[in-house]
Order: sequence, then C-alpha cells, then structure tokens
Amino acid sequence: WLSDRMGGLPTALLSSIMQCAAMSGFLFIQDVAGLFAIATAFGIGFSALIPAYVLTIRDHYPLTDAHWRVPTLLLFSGSGMATGGWLAGHLYDTYGYYVPAFATGVAFNIVNICILSILLVRQHTYKLAAAR
Repeated sequence: WLSDRMGGLPTALLSSIMQCAAMSGFLFIQDVAGLFAIATAFGIGFSALIPAYVLTIRDHYPLTDAHWRVPTLLLFSGSGMATGGWLAGHLYDTYGYYVPAFATGVAFNIVNICILSILLVRQHTYKLAAAR
C-alpha cells in the first residue's frame, strides 16, 4: 500500500530507517514488553523492505529485465541477511553478549540508509532535470 503511493525507493528508505531505529532499540531494552514492541517495529520495517526493492526494480528497469534482476536481488538480499545472522552469532560467541552484534547491524543499516538516500536524491534530481 505504501509503495503504491510513495514508490519503491522511498518505501525502502523508510523501511530501512525503521529497522535501524528498532535495532538501536534492542541495544537499550531491558524488559519483555519493550522487547516485543521493538521486535514488532523491526518486523514492520522488514516486511516492507524486500517488496520495496522489487518495486524499485520494476520502476527503474524495463519489464524484459525482470526475469534476472528480481532473482538476483533476492539472492543477494537473502545472502546478506543470512550472513548477518551468522555474523551476529559469531560476535556473540566472541564477546559473550549481544551489544556488538546489534551495533554491527545498526552500522550496516546506516550504510544502507546512506546508499538509499543517495539513490533517492539522484532519482529526484533526474526527475527535475527531465521536467525542464
């Protein structure tokens, strides 16, 4: 619903911001109710991210390229998420607590937000130039 109104790229950015905020919250939460609230916010952000990426591909590339671009996106995004889960476990095993794992996740998410912001600014600049 949100992607249909805003577009895929702005939805991906908003979703990444929600995930980053939720992951930051995991660093400070101390009770079960807070854990469920933060996990819900993270899940909402996560549930919009992959569909937003697929919609971004649909918006920016011809339909004839979808047969290889969408599976490639899903391969790399899924591989990144799997690597993140493995890395979090490795960091926990190394340090004995979760703060380094969540801090690393927040750092990677900030990089993702920066990349999406640059792409969104470029898209907006391109649209402005095309309108002239």
